[in-house]
Amino acid sequence: MPQPVPTVVLVHGAWHGPWAWDAVAERLHSAGADVIAVDLPSAGLDASSLGDLYDDARVIRAAVDGASGPAVVVAHSYGGLPVTEGLAGAVNAAHLIYLAAFMLEEGQSLLGLRQGIEPDWWLTSDDGYTLLPDEPRRVFYGDCQPDVAARAEAALVPHRKDAFRQELRAVAWREVPSTYVICELDNAIPPAAQERMSAHAHAVHRLESSHSPFLSRPADVCAIIRDVVDGGMPRGHHS
Repeated sequence: MPQPVPTVVLVHGAWHGPWAWDAVAERLHSAGADVIAVDLPSAGLDASSLGDLYDDARVIRAAVDGASGPAVVVAHSYGGLPVTEGLAGAVNAAHLIYLAAFMLEEGQSLLGLRQGIEPDWWLTSDDGYTLLPDEPRRVFYGDCQPDVAARAEAALVPHRKDAFRQELRAVAWREVPSTYVICELDNAIPPAAQERMSAHAHAVHRLESSHSPFLSRPADVCAIIRDVVDGGMPRGHHS
C-alpha cells in the first residue's frame, strides 16, 4: 500500500495569524502538499475571548490529530511553545520544525527564559491583559520588502500576555524528531538564544534572514519544509 502523504501544519507566532504563512502555503500547495494553517486563540482583536498557551496547544493538537497523513509541524517564534506543549504523545506528529521558535524544557516559559525581564519593544495594554509589539518593522521584518512589511504590520493583533508567562507541562521534541532553523538577522529572538535552543534538535539549518523568513524568503522556508516532507526526516528520540 502507498504511504499516506504528509500534512504540513503551519503554526504562526504571537500577534500574527494564518495569513503570515500565505506565501509558504501557496508554494507547498503547488508542490502537491496538504497544508493546514492553524489560527491560535491567544491572538485576536477581542480581548475578552482570547485563549492562553494551553488553549493554543489544544488547537494545534486537534489539527494534528485530524490531519489526513503524518504531520510535519512548522512553528514560528511563540508558536514553538504550544507546539511543544500540545504534541507530546501525538501519534500523528512526524516531525517538528522550529523556525526561530521557542524550543524549551518542562517548567520553562517565554518570560522565565528572560528572568522575567520584558523586551523593550513590548507594549502592554492599560489593563495588563494583552500585548502589542512596538516597531514591528524593525523587530520582525528587517529584510522584507517595504510593501510586504507594511501589510504584515497592519494585520497584527493583540496577544494575551498570560501566554508568555505560562510554563510548559510537556515536551514533544523529546519524542518527535525535530529541526531548528536559526534566523541569523533576527531582531526579536537573538540568534545566540536560537543557537542554544537548537541544541535540542536533531538537525539545524541557518537562514540569513530577519525574524520573518516566511515573508522575506518564503522559497527558502518552503525548501526546508519540503526536504523534511520528502524524506529528510531523521528518526529516533532526542533528549
